[in-house]
Amino acid sequence: MSDYFMPSLGADMESGKIVEWLVKPGSTVKKGDVIAVVETHKGAFEIDVFQEGTITELCAKEGEELPVGALLARITAPGEKPAVPEKPTEATPEPKTAPPEAEPAPPPVEKMAPLEAPSPDEATSPPTEKPTPREPEPSKAPPSPRPSPAGRAKVSPVARRRAGELRIDPETLEGTGIDGSVSLADVELAASKGAPAKAPSPDPALGKRRAGFDPDQMRQAIAAAMSKSKREIPHYYLSSTIDMTTSLGWLEAYNRERGPEERLLPAVLLLKATALALRDQPQFNGFWEEGRFRQADGFHVGWAIALRGGGLIAPAIRDIDTLSLASLMEALRDLVGRARAGGIKGSEMMDPTFTVTSLGDRGAEFVLGVIYPPQVAILGFGRVIQRPWVVDGEIAARPLLTASLAADHRASDGHAGGLFLSAIDHYLQEPDTL
Repeated sequence: MSDYFMPSLGADMESGKIVEWLVKPGSTVKKGDVIAVVETHKGAFEIDVFQEGTITELCAKEGEELPVGALLARITAPGEKPAVPEKPTEATPEPKTAPPEAEPAPPPVEKMAPLEAPSPDEATSPPTEKPTPREPEPSKAPPSPRPSPAGRAKVSPVARRRAGELRIDPETLEGTGIDGSVSLADVELAASKGAPAKAPSPDPALGKRRAGFDPDQMRQAIAAAMSKSKREIPHYYLSSTIDMTTSLGWLEAYNRERGPEERLLPAVLLLKATALALRDQPQFNGFWEEGRFRQADGFHVGWAIALRGGGLIAPAIRDIDTLSLASLMEALRDLVGRARAGGIKGSEMMDPTFTVTSLGDRGAEFVLGVIYPPQVAILGFGRVIQRPWVVDGEIAARPLLTASLAADHRASDGHAGGLFLSAIDHYLQEPDTL
Protein backbone atom coordinates (compact mmCIF):
# COMPACT_ATOMS: atom_id res chain seq x y z
CA MET A 1 0.00 0.00 0.00
CA SER A 2 1.30 3.47 -0.87
CA ASP A 3 0.46 6.87 0.53
CA TYR A 4 -0.69 9.80 -1.59
CA PHE A 5 0.39 13.20 -0.27
CA MET A 6 -0.60 16.80 -0.95
CA PRO A 7 1.52 17.60 -4.04
CA SER A 8 3.59 20.72 -4.44
CA LEU A 9 2.22 22.60 -7.44
CA GLY A 10 5.08 25.06 -7.50
CA ALA A 11 7.75 26.64 -5.36
CA ASP A 12 5.27 29.26 -4.14
CA MET A 13 2.71 26.74 -2.80
CA GLU A 14 2.62 26.07 0.94
CA SER A 15 -0.80 24.48 1.39
CA GLY A 16 -3.93 23.40 -0.45
CA LYS A 17 -7.61 22.88 0.33
CA ILE A 18 -9.54 19.76 -0.64
CA VAL A 19 -12.49 21.18 -2.59
CA GLU A 20 -13.97 17.89 -3.75
CA TRP A 21 -13.12 14.19 -3.74
CA LEU A 22 -13.92 12.51 -7.05
CA VAL A 23 -13.30 8.99 -5.70
CA LYS A 24 -14.29 7.03 -2.61
CA PRO A 25 -12.81 4.05 -0.75
CA GLY A 26 -13.00 1.07 -3.05
CA SER A 27 -12.63 3.10 -6.27
CA THR A 28 -10.20 1.62 -8.79
CA VAL A 29 -7.76 4.13 -10.30
CA LYS A 30 -5.01 4.08 -12.89
CA LYS A 31 -2.16 6.43 -13.68
CA GLY A 32 -3.46 9.83 -14.78
CA ASP A 33 -6.93 9.48 -13.22
CA VAL A 34 -8.17 12.61 -11.44
CA ILE A 35 -9.09 11.83 -7.85
CA ALA A 36 -9.66 15.24 -6.26
CA VAL A 37 -9.89 18.99 -6.78
CA VAL A 38 -7.41 21.00 -4.70
CA GLU A 39 -7.59 24.76 -4.33
CA THR A 40 -4.43 26.84 -3.91
CA HIS A 41 -3.66 30.54 -4.11
CA LYS A 42 -3.41 30.05 -7.90
CA GLY A 43 -6.88 28.56 -8.22
CA ALA A 44 -8.36 25.07 -8.26
CA PHE A 45 -6.50 22.16 -9.85
CA GLU A 46 -7.46 18.58 -10.59
CA ILE A 47 -5.09 16.22 -8.81
CA ASP A 48 -4.25 12.99 -10.61
CA VAL A 49 -2.54 9.83 -9.40
CA PHE A 50 0.69 8.29 -10.64
CA GLN A 51 -0.05 4.63 -9.97
CA GLU A 52 -2.64 1.96 -10.48
CA GLY A 53 -4.60 0.51 -7.58
CA THR A 54 -7.61 0.80 -5.32
CA ILE A 55 -8.40 3.70 -3.00
CA THR A 56 -8.21 2.17 0.48
CA GLU A 57 -8.76 5.27 2.59
CA LEU A 58 -9.39 9.00 2.21
CA CYS A 59 -7.37 10.69 4.95
CA ALA A 60 -8.54 14.28 4.38
CA LYS A 61 -12.01 15.81 4.41
CA GLU A 62 -13.55 18.14 1.86
CA GLY A 63 -12.98 21.73 2.92
CA GLU A 64 -9.86 20.83 4.90
CA GLU A 65 -6.70 22.87 4.20
CA LEU A 66 -3.47 20.92 4.51
CA PRO A 67 0.23 21.73 4.05
CA VAL A 68 2.26 20.37 1.16
CA GLY A 69 3.30 16.81 1.98
CA ALA A 70 0.27 16.04 4.16
CA LEU A 71 -1.30 12.60 3.78
CA LEU A 72 -4.39 12.69 1.54
CA ALA A 73 -5.18 9.07 0.70
CA ARG A 74 -3.92 5.50 0.77
CA ILE A 75 -3.82 3.37 -2.37
CA THR A 76 -3.48 -0.41 -2.50
CA ALA A 77 -1.62 -1.78 -5.52
CA PRO A 78 -3.22 -4.52 -7.66
CA GLY A 79 -2.80 -7.92 -6.03
CA GLU A 80 -1.79 -6.36 -2.72
CA LYS A 81 -3.83 -7.14 0.38
CA PRO A 82 -5.41 -3.99 1.76
CA ALA A 83 -4.27 -3.31 5.31
CA VAL A 84 -7.45 -2.81 7.32
CA PRO A 85 -6.46 -3.11 10.96
CA GLU A 86 -8.13 0.15 11.81
CA LYS A 87 -11.68 -0.91 10.94
CA PRO A 88 -11.75 -3.93 13.28
CA THR A 89 -10.26 -1.90 16.12
CA GLU A 90 -12.93 0.71 15.65
CA ALA A 91 -15.64 -1.93 15.56
CA THR A 92 -14.44 -3.90 18.62
CA PRO A 93 -14.71 -1.11 21.19
CA GLU A 94 -18.40 -0.66 20.42
CA PRO A 95 -19.50 -4.19 21.38
CA LYS A 96 -17.19 -4.12 24.42
CA THR A 97 -18.68 -0.94 25.78
CA ALA A 98 -22.25 -1.90 24.90
CA PRO A 99 -22.48 -5.14 26.96
CA PRO A 100 -21.25 -3.61 30.25
CA GLU A 101 -23.90 -0.91 30.01
CA ALA A 102 -26.57 -3.40 29.01
CA GLU A 103 -25.75 -5.85 31.85
CA PRO A 104 -26.12 -3.48 34.79
CA ALA A 105 -29.31 -2.05 33.34
CA PRO A 106 -31.47 -5.22 33.51
CA PRO A 107 -30.72 -6.14 37.17
CA PRO A 108 -32.31 -3.02 38.65
CA VAL A 109 -35.35 -3.60 36.47
CA GLU A 110 -35.75 -7.15 37.67
CA LYS A 111 -35.37 -6.15 41.31
CA MET A 112 -37.82 -3.28 40.97
CA ALA A 113 -40.34 -5.36 39.05
CA PRO A 114 -42.03 -6.88 42.17
CA LEU A 115 -42.76 -3.41 43.54
CA GLU A 116 -46.18 -2.23 42.45
CA ALA A 117 -45.62 1.52 42.19
CA PRO A 118 -42.22 1.72 40.60
CA SER A 119 -42.57 -1.32 38.32
CA PRO A 120 -44.68 0.39 35.64
CA ASP A 121 -42.30 3.34 35.55
CA GLU A 122 -39.21 1.17 35.49
CA ALA A 123 -40.80 -1.16 32.97
CA THR A 124 -41.39 1.71 30.58
CA SER A 125 -37.90 3.11 30.99
CA PRO A 126 -36.01 0.10 29.58
CA PRO A 127 -37.95 0.18 26.28
CA THR A 128 -37.23 3.87 25.89
CA GLU A 129 -33.55 3.39 26.67
CA LYS A 130 -33.02 0.35 24.44
CA PRO A 131 -34.61 1.64 21.19
CA THR A 132 -33.01 5.04 21.60
CA PRO A 133 -29.40 3.88 21.08
CA ARG A 134 -30.43 1.44 18.37
CA GLU A 135 -32.61 3.82 16.33
CA PRO A 136 -29.81 6.34 15.61
CA GLU A 137 -27.61 3.57 14.19
CA PRO A 138 -29.68 3.13 11.00
CA SER A 139 -30.32 6.88 10.86
CA LYS A 140 -26.59 7.58 10.78
CA ALA A 141 -26.23 5.97 7.38
CA PRO A 142 -29.61 6.18 5.66
CA PRO A 143 -29.63 5.35 1.99
CA SER A 144 -31.73 8.40 1.08
CA PRO A 145 -29.20 11.24 1.62
CA ARG A 146 -26.51 9.51 -0.40
CA PRO A 147 -27.93 9.76 -3.91
CA SER A 148 -27.62 13.54 -4.16
CA PRO A 149 -23.95 13.79 -3.11
CA ALA A 150 -23.17 10.75 -5.20
CA GLY A 151 -24.93 12.39 -8.14
CA ARG A 152 -22.75 15.44 -7.80
CA ALA A 153 -19.59 13.40 -7.29
CA LYS A 154 -20.20 11.52 -10.53
CA VAL A 155 -19.67 14.68 -12.58
CA SER A 156 -16.13 16.05 -12.53
CA PRO A 157 -15.88 19.82 -11.85
CA VAL A 158 -14.43 20.53 -15.29
CA ALA A 159 -17.16 18.47 -16.97
CA ARG A 160 -19.87 20.23 -14.95
CA ARG A 161 -18.48 23.64 -15.86
CA ARG A 162 -18.18 22.77 -19.56
CA ALA A 163 -21.69 21.33 -19.54
CA GLY A 164 -22.93 24.64 -18.13
CA GLU A 165 -21.20 26.51 -20.94
CA LEU A 166 -22.78 24.21 -23.54
CA ARG A 167 -26.16 24.24 -21.75
CA ILE A 168 -26.13 20.47 -21.31
CA ASP A 169 -27.50 18.68 -18.25
CA PRO A 170 -24.53 16.52 -17.11
CA GLU A 171 -26.77 14.36 -14.91
CA THR A 172 -28.36 12.90 -18.06
CA LEU A 173 -25.04 11.75 -19.58
CA GLU A 174 -23.49 8.32 -19.36
CA GLY A 175 -20.07 8.62 -17.70
CA THR A 176 -16.93 6.80 -18.77
CA GLY A 177 -14.69 8.06 -15.95
CA ILE A 178 -13.84 6.58 -12.55
CA ASP A 179 -16.84 4.78 -11.01
CA GLY A 180 -18.91 5.90 -14.01
CA SER A 181 -18.26 9.60 -13.43
CA VAL A 182 -19.05 12.02 -16.26
CA SER A 183 -15.82 13.40 -17.69
CA LEU A 184 -15.03 16.36 -19.93
CA ALA A 185 -14.76 13.98 -22.89
CA ASP A 186 -18.29 12.73 -22.20
CA VAL A 187 -19.63 16.28 -22.28
CA GLU A 188 -17.80 17.15 -25.51
CA LEU A 189 -19.06 13.94 -27.11
CA ALA A 190 -22.62 14.74 -26.08
CA ALA A 191 -22.28 18.24 -27.51
CA SER A 192 -21.04 16.86 -30.83
CA LYS A 193 -24.08 14.59 -30.97
CA GLY A 194 -26.43 17.47 -30.25
CA ALA A 195 -27.44 16.80 -26.65
CA PRO A 196 -30.61 18.63 -25.57
CA ALA A 197 -29.92 22.06 -24.15
CA LYS A 198 -31.10 23.25 -20.77
CA ALA A 199 -31.61 26.71 -19.35
CA PRO A 200 -28.32 28.14 -18.09
CA SER A 201 -27.97 27.86 -14.33
CA PRO A 202 -25.19 28.84 -11.96
CA ASP A 203 -22.70 26.06 -11.27
CA PRO A 204 -22.38 25.71 -7.48
CA ALA A 205 -19.05 23.89 -7.78
CA LEU A 206 -17.65 26.63 -10.01
CA GLY A 207 -18.92 29.33 -7.68
CA LYS A 208 -17.30 27.61 -4.73
CA ARG A 209 -13.99 27.32 -6.52
CA ARG A 210 -13.97 30.83 -7.96
CA ALA A 211 -14.92 32.33 -4.61
CA GLY A 212 -11.77 30.91 -3.03
CA PHE A 213 -9.48 32.39 -5.70
CA ASP A 214 -7.82 35.65 -4.65
CA PRO A 215 -5.64 37.31 -7.33
CA ASP A 216 -3.97 39.49 -4.70
CA GLN A 217 -3.03 36.44 -2.67
CA MET A 218 -1.65 34.80 -5.81
CA ARG A 219 0.52 37.82 -6.60
CA GLN A 220 1.83 37.89 -3.03
CA ALA A 221 2.76 34.20 -3.21
CA ILE A 222 4.43 34.64 -6.62
CA ALA A 223 6.29 37.70 -5.36
CA ALA A 224 7.54 35.76 -2.33
CA ALA A 225 8.78 32.90 -4.54
CA MET A 226 10.44 35.28 -7.00
CA SER A 227 12.09 37.26 -4.19
CA LYS A 228 13.53 34.04 -2.83
CA SER A 229 14.67 33.08 -6.33
CA LYS A 230 16.51 36.37 -6.80
CA ARG A 231 18.15 36.06 -3.35
CA GLU A 232 19.30 32.46 -3.69
CA ILE A 233 19.88 31.91 -7.43
CA PRO A 234 22.83 33.66 -9.11
CA HIS A 235 21.05 34.82 -12.26
CA TYR A 236 22.85 35.78 -15.43
CA TYR A 237 21.13 37.28 -18.48
CA LEU A 238 21.71 37.02 -22.22
CA SER A 239 19.66 38.24 -25.19
CA SER A 240 19.71 37.71 -28.91
CA THR A 241 17.93 39.36 -31.86
CA ILE A 242 16.36 36.91 -34.31
CA ASP A 243 15.32 37.70 -37.87
CA MET A 244 11.84 36.20 -38.23
CA THR A 245 11.48 36.77 -42.01
CA THR A 246 11.87 33.11 -42.94
CA SER A 247 9.70 31.77 -40.11
CA LEU A 248 6.84 34.21 -40.68
CA GLY A 249 6.94 33.69 -44.44
CA TRP A 250 6.76 29.91 -43.99
CA LEU A 251 3.94 30.31 -41.45
CA GLU A 252 1.91 32.50 -43.80
CA ALA A 253 2.21 29.95 -46.61
CA TYR A 254 1.30 27.09 -44.26
CA ASN A 255 -1.81 28.83 -42.90
CA ARG A 256 -2.97 29.96 -46.33
CA GLU A 257 -3.68 26.35 -47.32
CA ARG A 258 -5.63 25.50 -44.16
CA GLY A 259 -8.83 26.39 -42.38
CA PRO A 260 -8.93 28.53 -39.22
CA GLU A 261 -8.94 25.51 -36.88
CA GLU A 262 -5.79 24.06 -38.47
CA ARG A 263 -3.73 27.24 -38.62
CA LEU A 264 -0.64 27.76 -36.49
CA LEU A 265 0.37 30.66 -34.28
CA PRO A 266 3.96 32.00 -34.19
CA ALA A 267 4.16 30.79 -30.57
CA VAL A 268 4.20 27.19 -31.82
CA LEU A 269 7.36 27.81 -33.85
CA LEU A 270 9.02 29.48 -30.85
CA LEU A 271 8.13 26.61 -28.54
CA LYS A 272 9.31 23.88 -30.90
CA ALA A 273 12.57 25.70 -31.66
CA THR A 274 13.14 26.09 -27.90
CA ALA A 275 12.51 22.39 -27.28
CA LEU A 276 14.99 21.34 -29.97
CA ALA A 277 17.57 23.81 -28.64
CA LEU A 278 17.11 22.32 -25.16
CA ARG A 279 17.83 18.92 -26.65
CA ASP A 280 21.10 20.36 -27.98
CA GLN A 281 21.90 22.09 -24.66
CA PRO A 282 20.33 19.89 -21.96
CA GLN A 283 22.09 21.69 -19.09
CA PHE A 284 19.17 24.17 -19.16
CA ASN A 285 16.53 21.44 -18.93
CA GLY A 286 16.38 20.25 -15.33
CA PHE A 287 16.51 21.18 -11.67
CA TRP A 288 18.90 22.42 -9.01
CA GLU A 289 18.39 20.03 -6.10
CA GLU A 290 20.50 19.30 -3.01
CA GLY A 291 23.38 21.41 -4.20
CA ARG A 292 23.68 19.93 -7.69
CA PHE A 293 22.04 19.97 -11.12
CA ARG A 294 19.75 17.09 -12.06
CA GLN A 295 18.97 16.78 -15.75
CA ALA A 296 15.30 16.03 -16.46
CA ASP A 297 14.28 12.82 -18.19
CA GLY A 298 12.06 14.59 -20.74
CA PHE A 299 11.50 18.01 -22.25
CA HIS A 300 8.35 19.38 -20.62
CA VAL A 301 8.22 23.11 -21.31
CA GLY A 302 6.04 25.31 -19.11
CA TRP A 303 4.15 28.01 -21.00
CA ALA A 304 3.37 31.11 -18.94
CA ILE A 305 -0.37 31.93 -19.12
CA ALA A 306 -1.96 35.13 -17.80
CA LEU A 307 -5.27 34.37 -16.08
CA ARG A 308 -8.33 36.51 -16.77
CA GLY A 309 -8.93 37.16 -13.07
CA GLY A 310 -5.31 38.18 -12.61
CA GLY A 311 -2.22 36.18 -11.80
CA LEU A 312 -0.04 33.79 -13.75
CA ILE A 313 0.53 30.05 -14.08
CA ALA A 314 2.95 28.05 -16.23
CA PRO A 315 1.69 24.47 -16.78
CA ALA A 316 3.73 22.05 -18.85
CA ILE A 317 3.38 20.73 -22.36
CA ARG A 318 4.93 17.28 -22.02
CA ASP A 319 7.49 15.79 -24.40
CA ILE A 320 7.30 18.90 -26.52
CA ASP A 321 10.35 17.97 -28.61
CA THR A 322 8.48 14.95 -30.04
CA LEU A 323 5.29 16.79 -31.06
CA SER A 324 4.54 17.86 -34.59
CA LEU A 325 3.65 21.53 -35.09
CA ALA A 326 -0.02 20.64 -35.57
CA SER A 327 -0.07 18.52 -32.39
CA LEU A 328 1.75 21.24 -30.49
CA MET A 329 -0.78 23.84 -31.64
CA GLU A 330 -3.61 21.59 -30.44
CA ALA A 331 -1.88 21.02 -27.09
CA LEU A 332 -1.23 24.73 -26.62
CA ARG A 333 -4.81 25.69 -27.46
CA ASP A 334 -6.12 23.07 -25.04
CA LEU A 335 -3.71 24.13 -22.27
CA VAL A 336 -4.56 27.83 -22.46
CA GLY A 337 -8.31 27.11 -22.59
CA ARG A 338 -8.23 24.84 -19.55
CA ALA A 339 -5.92 27.17 -17.62
CA ARG A 340 -8.31 30.09 -17.99
CA ALA A 341 -11.31 27.89 -17.20
CA GLY A 342 -9.72 26.36 -14.11
CA GLY A 343 -9.19 22.86 -15.52
CA ILE A 344 -5.42 22.37 -15.19
CA LYS A 345 -4.23 19.10 -13.64
CA GLY A 346 -1.82 19.13 -10.73
CA SER A 347 0.69 17.03 -12.70
CA GLU A 348 0.84 19.74 -15.37
CA MET A 349 1.92 22.22 -12.70
CA MET A 350 4.58 19.86 -11.31
CA ASP A 351 6.05 18.73 -14.65
CA PRO A 352 7.77 21.81 -16.18
CA THR A 353 11.50 21.31 -16.70
CA PHE A 354 11.96 24.74 -18.32
CA THR A 355 9.71 27.80 -18.69
CA VAL A 356 8.95 30.05 -21.65
CA THR A 357 7.17 33.39 -21.32
CA SER A 358 6.05 35.47 -24.27
CA LEU A 359 4.81 39.05 -23.86
CA GLY A 360 4.94 39.90 -27.53
CA ASP A 361 1.17 40.02 -27.97
CA ARG A 362 1.03 42.50 -25.10
CA GLY A 363 3.40 44.96 -26.71
CA ALA A 364 6.61 44.28 -24.77
CA GLU A 365 9.73 44.36 -26.94
CA PHE A 366 11.60 41.98 -24.62
CA VAL A 367 11.23 40.40 -21.19
CA LEU A 368 13.81 39.42 -18.56
CA GLY A 369 12.38 36.54 -16.56
CA VAL A 370 13.04 35.35 -13.01
CA ILE A 371 13.90 31.66 -12.68
CA TYR A 372 11.16 29.55 -11.13
CA PRO A 373 12.93 27.14 -8.73
CA PRO A 374 13.95 24.39 -8.81
CA GLN A 375 14.27 25.02 -12.58
CA VAL A 376 17.56 26.53 -13.73
CA ALA A 377 16.48 28.78 -16.61
CA ILE A 378 13.65 30.74 -18.18
CA LEU A 379 13.34 32.10 -21.71
CA GLY A 380 11.42 35.22 -22.71
CA PHE A 381 10.20 36.29 -26.15
CA GLY A 382 9.16 39.85 -26.94
CA ARG A 383 7.20 41.46 -29.76
CA VAL A 384 8.15 41.09 -33.42
CA ILE A 385 9.07 44.59 -34.63
CA GLN A 386 9.99 45.90 -38.08
CA ARG A 387 13.50 47.37 -37.72
CA PRO A 388 16.50 48.19 -39.89
CA TRP A 389 18.68 45.10 -40.32
CA VAL A 390 21.79 44.49 -42.37
CA VAL A 391 21.26 41.75 -44.97
CA ASP A 392 24.06 40.92 -47.44
CA GLY A 393 25.76 44.22 -46.66
CA GLU A 394 22.61 46.29 -47.21
CA ILE A 395 20.12 47.79 -44.77
CA ALA A 396 16.59 46.42 -45.03
CA ALA A 397 13.44 46.47 -42.90
CA ARG A 398 13.07 43.11 -41.21
CA PRO A 399 10.68 41.60 -38.60
CA LEU A 400 12.95 41.15 -35.58
CA LEU A 401 12.37 39.30 -32.32
CA THR A 402 14.34 39.56 -29.08
CA ALA A 403 14.88 36.34 -27.12
CA SER A 404 16.15 36.76 -23.55
CA LEU A 405 17.59 34.01 -21.36
CA ALA A 406 17.84 34.10 -17.56
CA ALA A 407 19.89 31.16 -16.26
CA ASP A 408 21.35 29.81 -13.03
CA HIS A 409 25.12 30.34 -12.93
CA ARG A 410 25.49 27.27 -10.69
CA ALA A 411 24.21 25.01 -13.48
CA SER A 412 25.58 26.74 -16.62
CA ASP A 413 27.58 29.69 -17.85
CA GLY A 414 27.34 32.39 -20.49
CA HIS A 415 29.10 30.31 -23.13
CA ALA A 416 26.44 27.58 -22.95
CA GLY A 417 23.72 30.22 -22.80
CA GLY A 418 25.00 31.81 -25.99
CA LEU A 419 25.00 28.44 -27.75
CA PHE A 420 21.43 27.84 -26.58
CA LEU A 421 20.17 31.14 -28.02
CA SER A 422 22.11 30.51 -31.22
CA ALA A 423 20.45 27.10 -31.57
CA ILE A 424 16.99 28.69 -31.26
CA ASP A 425 17.91 31.17 -34.01
CA HIS A 426 19.18 28.31 -36.20
CA TYR A 427 15.94 26.31 -35.91
CA LEU A 428 13.77 29.36 -36.60
CA GLN A 429 15.69 29.94 -39.85
CA GLU A 430 14.66 26.43 -40.96
CA PRO A 431 10.97 26.23 -39.97
CA ASP A 432 10.25 23.39 -42.39
CA THR A 433 12.48 21.13 -40.25
CA LEU A 434 10.48 21.81 -37.10
